Amino acid sequence: MSRKTVNDFDPAVMKLFDQYVHGIIDRRGFLSSATKYAVGGVSASMLLEMLSPNFAAAQQIKKDDPRIIAKFVDYASPDGSGKMRGYLVMPANTEGKLPAVLVVHENRGLNPHIEDIARRVALDNFIAFAPDALTPLGGYPGDEDKARELFSKLDPAKARMDFVAAVGFLKAMSACTGKIGVVGFCYGGGIANFLATQLPDLGGAVPFYGASPKAEDAAKIKAPILVQYAGSDERINAGWPAYEAALKAAKVKYEMFTYANTQHGFNNDTTPRYDEAAAKLAWARTMDFFNKNLRAKL
Repeated sequence: MSRKTVNDFDPAVMKLFDQYVHGIIDRRGFLSSATKYAVGGVSASMLLEMLSPNFAAAQQIKKDDPRIIAKFVDYASPDGSGKMRGYLVMPANTEGKLPAVLVVHENRGLNPHIEDIARRVALDNFIAFAPDALTPLGGYPGDEDKARELFSKLDPAKARMDFVAAVGFLKAMSACTGKIGVVGFCYGGGIANFLATQLPDLGGAVPFYGASPKAEDAAKIKAPILVQYAGSDERINAGWPAYEAALKAAKVKYEMFTYANTQHGFNNDTTPRYDEAAAKLAWARTMDFFNKNLRAKL
């Protein structure tokens, strides 16, 4: 069976799915509202199943790929949740120290997709580290609905500090050059923006469709920023004009790209919202950005 894309669904269904993913409506609310769009022998529950992640089919880098060394590690977060856990991935064969990229998940914790993203980053010759914000609640539970429910129970302030601590963890690694970047998606995009406001020595931040910081916080940014937006994402994109004005006022080096006719989550290749062309272009720009801003200058 061919892979489903956004073109296979009514636009109203995609809006409902976005609301469901972000906790605006629950599963029952989605199913109730989507019933009117379930035609041709397809039920509302079948629509949801088709829209939900397929981690195995989308995996690009196997967990035991010989080109990488991957493991789960604990790290201290004294100003956050205390003890945290994350997925650390390094290239198997490298000489000397490497810059690092913090990979920040969406609002479901450290699921298999984000683990795969971390492995992709490592194959571009970076240390990659993907913390699990759900650590204090037992970690990613293996079920997206349960993960989303747990996420709503997190202490947001502590969770933000857990990611600040993750940057410190990377800086303390003997294998790291001390140059750290961050890439985040959805919730993680907001965290990428947040870290840029908090860490003046951050090497660079790439928020994918993330919530914008307040103007007074954006004024504190020193790191270069690469902002990636979906074309059909009014909720997130509405924050850009004020964010851009703050970046300009603070003389921050930034670039912003909007990918036409794409949905929020277009980089996530586990769901029909994935847009292959946009995702490949956005990812190439992301890696170019990190190579330019995190590698030692010759």
